[in-house]
Amino acid sequence: MTDPARNSARDPAGHPLVVIPARMASTRLPGKPLADICGAPMIVQVWRRAMEAQIGRVVVAAAEAEIAEAVRAAGGEAVLTDPGLPSGSDRVWQAVCSVDPEGRHSIILNVQGDLPTLDPTLIRTAYDALIRPGADISTLAAAISVEEERTSPDVVKAVCAFDGTTALARALYFTRATAPWGEGPLYHHIGLYGYRREALARFVSLPPSPLEKREKLEQLRALEAGMAIEVALVDTVPLGVDTPADLEKARAALSRRSV
Repeated sequence: MTDPARNSARDPAGHPLVVIPARMASTRLPGKPLADICGAPMIVQVWRRAMEAQIGRVVVAAAEAEIAEAVRAAGGEAVLTDPGLPSGSDRVWQAVCSVDPEGRHSIILNVQGDLPTLDPTLIRTAYDALIRPGADISTLAAAISVEEERTSPDVVKAVCAFDGTTALARALYFTRATAPWGEGPLYHHIGLYGYRREALARFVSLPPSPLEKREKLEQLRALEAGMAIEVALVDTVPLGVDTPADLEKARAALSRRSV
């Protein structure tokens, strides 16, 4: 159970709201939100990880009724969103407006619906990075340790300067290229976000930006609009389930956890 007093202390203006966007469309793993992982649909496993963070209310923003039904059957809260929305961020914002039209929640945490093995503490880390002065958005990154990931366009790099005295740094750029140049660590961006409510409202109102369209990275829209993104450095990259092989890895990981 979430402790309301604990959440009030963390966010005096209103408890944080965790939103998990999910849709059935997936070219590499069709219907993946409902894929069984240790006896529960993947979206339910993600909802459980978010609940384990004990940071606030958790809502699944479902593009299809079967996703919402699966979450509700497990005891969770879900809201249907327009399946034609262009992105997960738009789905999150529509869900926020639906479940909290009064604006009680001033901080929104966007947890991707394909992270069934997510360490719940990462959600808290994104929250803690967001409440720093001047931050509009927060996200996470981990040092790249696998050599081929340094040059892979499938691994998005967060370009930011961690100085060794703190695990927080301001994002300067995000790219699929190998950046920055020269000796030193590269950072694997982790697509878990925190938003101040007004920042999320502004973000989804903006058209896709030139660099966003070029790199196919939505977060560049925020940087191009002058928003400040605080990046928290964490130890590991959570497993995102995009393929049947990923699904088997997630099943194995959660099986070990339940033993």
